[in-house]
Amino acid sequence: METETATRWLSDAEQCTWRTHLDVSRLLMHQLEKDLQPFGLTNNDYEILVNLSEADERRLRMSDLAAATLQSKSRLSHQITRLEAAGLVRRENCESDRRGLFAVLTDQGMETMQKVAPHHVASVRKHFIDLLPPEALAALSRSLTPVAEHLRGRRAKS
Repeated sequence: METETATRWLSDAEQCTWRTHLDVSRLLMHQLEKDLQPFGLTNNDYEILVNLSEADERRLRMSDLAAATLQSKSRLSHQITRLEAAGLVRRENCESDRRGLFAVLTDQGMETMQKVAPHHVASVRKHFIDLLPPEALAALSRSLTPVAEHLRGRRAKS
């Protein structure tokens, strides 16, 4: 553990960058969530539906879906229960592993995705993509990729 004298405090510029990142992250997620509310979805719901819509046969093992969405298995189970009640997802047993379960996007879930996705993409454009010139987006991607890879690596080890 670092002692107080060994702490590498953030410079003013680093502190400003860090706090701006936090502000943007929180404000953007809040806005995207607000823009999904008319469809009765949360950001977490949408992320689950996206993952299922992009999966082979529109289905994923619950454990793989939990990993893909960075949710605990119990939190994901609660989310899937809500999405099942809305008719967007169903659970199926895994025939090769009696303990395993699949989450499957229903036809109604796919129709919902086809209706909601254009609005979500428009929201992402309006509140993020279109506010930055292409060269800034490319620089941002280059800058954040090592952070994402580092954190994915740490998550895989835990």
